[in-house]
Amino acid sequence: MASVKSLSDSVQQHLASALSATLPEAADADPLLRRSDRADFQANGILALAKKAKANPRELAAQVVSQVVTGDLIEDVEVSGPGFLNITIADKAITGNLAARYADESDRLGVPYAEHAGTTVIDYAQPNVAKEMHVGHLRSAVIGDSVGRLLEFTGETVIRRHHIGDWGTQFGMLIQYLDEHPHELDHKDAQVSGEEAMSNLDRLYKAARRLFDSDEEFKTRARRRVVDLQAGDPATLATWQRFVDESKIYFFSVFEKLDMRVQDADIVGESGYNDMLAETCRLLEESGVAVRSEGALCVFFEDIKGPDGNQVPLIVQKSDGGYGYAATDLSAIRDRVFNLKASTLLYVVDARQALHFRMVFETARRAGWLGDDVTAAQLAFGTVLGKDGKPFKTRAGETVRLQDLLDEAVERATAVVREKAGKVGLTEQEIVENGAYVGVGAVKYADLSTSAVRDYKFDLDQMVSLNGDTSVYLQYAYARIQSILRKAGEARPAAHPELELAPAERALGLHLDRFGETVLEAAASYEPHKLAAYLYQLASLLTTFYDQCPVLKAQTPEQMENRLFLCDVTARTLHQGMALLGIRTPEKL
Repeated sequence: MASVKSLSDSVQQHLASALSATLPEAADADPLLRRSDRADFQANGILALAKKAKANPRELAAQVVSQVVTGDLIEDVEVSGPGFLNITIADKAITGNLAARYADESDRLGVPYAEHAGTTVIDYAQPNVAKEMHVGHLRSAVIGDSVGRLLEFTGETVIRRHHIGDWGTQFGMLIQYLDEHPHELDHKDAQVSGEEAMSNLDRLYKAARRLFDSDEEFKTRARRRVVDLQAGDPATLATWQRFVDESKIYFFSVFEKLDMRVQDADIVGESGYNDMLAETCRLLEESGVAVRSEGALCVFFEDIKGPDGNQVPLIVQKSDGGYGYAATDLSAIRDRVFNLKASTLLYVVDARQALHFRMVFETARRAGWLGDDVTAAQLAFGTVLGKDGKPFKTRAGETVRLQDLLDEAVERATAVVREKAGKVGLTEQEIVENGAYVGVGAVKYADLSTSAVRDYKFDLDQMVSLNGDTSVYLQYAYARIQSILRKAGEARPAAHPELELAPAERALGLHLDRFGETVLEAAASYEPHKLAAYLYQLASLLTTFYDQCPVLKAQTPEQMENRLFLCDVTARTLHQGMALLGIRTPEKL
């Protein structure tokens, strides 16, 4: 299906033609078209053009108006204020445009693909082996998943990478303890839950830590195992692999709860780059990008200094020969650029890591690994706060477990769904399923409807509310349309471009037309909150439409079909838009 040109693009084209007919030198000028509360669209570009041509802006605007062809697309153009153009779209153009989107069988609603598609590697949802996922992992997972979906929808090739913490000195302690207590990770049954896997790991970690802190001989044995692990000793690696496998059982259970698709092949942890570390350091040192300082291999930056005024380096290799995060991150960049052929590298990582990534990217540029044809960016995100505005903790002051938080959201949402279940005739299975969709959707939407760089308050009461800017409000709008379509019986949605539209129908139709440009803009700037804001406004316009335009009690059969059509296009847009945020839309709610 070919993409459908938006009304604003068509109007823009008409105005550009009228401008160049009036002022040939204005052939490439931008009419500066935008939505307006005075008319359907307003064009403000004539003021700048008049200044340039030393002409009277109102007179120039009147000349342009005389060149605009009115009819099927533009119904009326008038000059306003100092030289603005107020443009009214013909009703038939609004309905016709939506009919073209509706006819798209690919579920894309006529949305075009981005002009220059490339390959993006997106690094997000980075849990640590043998450690519980907490609320801090939530934002990286949710934002990364949505940005990946948006980019794919616009035609980008997306490679997901989950850079898990699966390497480091703590594994010496864990491996040694498991070798001395070989049954600690045994399972009761063949089917093991994520909860059980995490509980095994947690218990083992705490016991190993206690022994490490209290028994010098065990500490010595554990440190020896770190050396064995780094040297690639097969028995040590086999024990290490058990920790990774057990952790993955847990990770996958949390990702499943989050309704996120994570493939095993996408999980490439720190260990995945071990074979490249020595070469990365050698290349940096030979090229002079990194230098030895007090035995460590460092990269210095003129503009990055500590409180004492001395330059703060990026340490690639420590003085004892061990490798830091920088060596792994730089090796990952080499792999992603040269092996995966990425044109864009995205890192969805906490804002507090901004300096680290700035130094890593600059180092990779100096080394020639990030050329002019490759973009690297950190999608930094803020902190999750409690209702009190402080970082979100449990009453005991501990970090909140992600699993607990999701369970509570689903529990609250299920209660909300159950309250209304009788009216819409939900089965127990549907109540449980919808409770999960609403609960997880509420958590995701609260995150995605806020600009990622800002902190946001985690307030479950607000998140599962049917009122206000929440995912439940959007899900409810979608379910409400499905209910109307079911009640319509024999009547089918059908576009009738010959019908005059009521103000609420026009407002809804014009907003539906903006879906494509909103998706492309949100994908290009990696800002899912722009799509969330669009969808909330769509649901609000739908509410006004319901109130003002009876659907099943419309005045004529044609009007009913046209309103059913408007409802169905809205439902498809909500469904597709929510899917790009990673949120489900239940048919009944």
